[in-house]
Amino acid sequence: MASQNISIAIHGGAGTILRSTMTPELQLQYEAGLQTALDTGYKILEAGGSSLDAVEAAVVSLEDCILFNAGRGAVFNHIGGHEMDASIMWGKTLEAGGVCGVNHIKNPVKLARTVMQYSGHVLLCGTGAEEFARQHNLDFENDAYFYSEQRYRQWQDALKEDRVLLDHTEKKFGTVGAVALDREGNLAAGTSTGGMTNKKFGRVGDSPIPGAGTYANNNTCAISCTGVGELFIRSVVAYDISCLIDYKGLSLKEACNLVVYDKLVKIGGEGGLIALDKSGNIEMPFNSEGMYRGCRSNSGRNEVLIYPK
Repeated sequence: MASQNISIAIHGGAGTILRSTMTPELQLQYEAGLQTALDTGYKILEAGGSSLDAVEAAVVSLEDCILFNAGRGAVFNHIGGHEMDASIMWGKTLEAGGVCGVNHIKNPVKLARTVMQYSGHVLLCGTGAEEFARQHNLDFENDAYFYSEQRYRQWQDALKEDRVLLDHTEKKFGTVGAVALDREGNLAAGTSTGGMTNKKFGRVGDSPIPGAGTYANNNTCAISCTGVGELFIRSVVAYDISCLIDYKGLSLKEACNLVVYDKLVKIGGEGGLIALDKSGNIEMPFNSEGMYRGCRSNSGRNEVLIYPK
């Protein structure tokens, strides 16, 4: 059944730079990066394109923006490399694809979609995922492309203190994501991240795991998460929200609020998410200082936000 509603929401990570250290210039840069991604995805929906295409395009836009911890500008791991994770999910069929621990892939979300469509698998990791990317002619970049002076300084600080950082020292959970609803009533979700600064041992968070950091089901909702990945995995956050709608009959807002402000808080799960249901309702809850986020719909809503309203 065709839907007249089209909606998209995006995020660039929760636990933003504190207001006290955010300059007006930097805030404008973040807002411009978010608006560009939002508009990129929305134009596809407006032209009758699929939510899957819109999500991929919006996430690619955020991966290409050096301000966000995904793709270009991804954080450094313990040995000075960039290990990236991403996933994408299609609500119409429940198909999903993900990659984790990949190096030099320009747009990990494109690889995640390629995994979904052509591999026969759901999740590929490391060098195997990179070999799959080569076979499908995806773009690779050298270390210089991913380099950001700010991320380098964060890594050096973390090395000195031998600690793992969730992006900014003010606990910014650096992940990007998008959810969308197209004219056909199909939902999709995608998430991409560079993970934690100074991460060791091939650590993987929730972003590439369907059901944890990303989920889409036409019958319920589409979700993309950002936060303390370990706790989002343990809580299966994205799927939990879908289940609360499906099994308990909660609204999108009720389900999101229960998970973000109650269940996660009880176990120290700081972060947030963007959510969209089959009617086009949008929720963007977070229990951190802020969350880089934005949404746009054909009902006239078009906003980009960083801090609580």
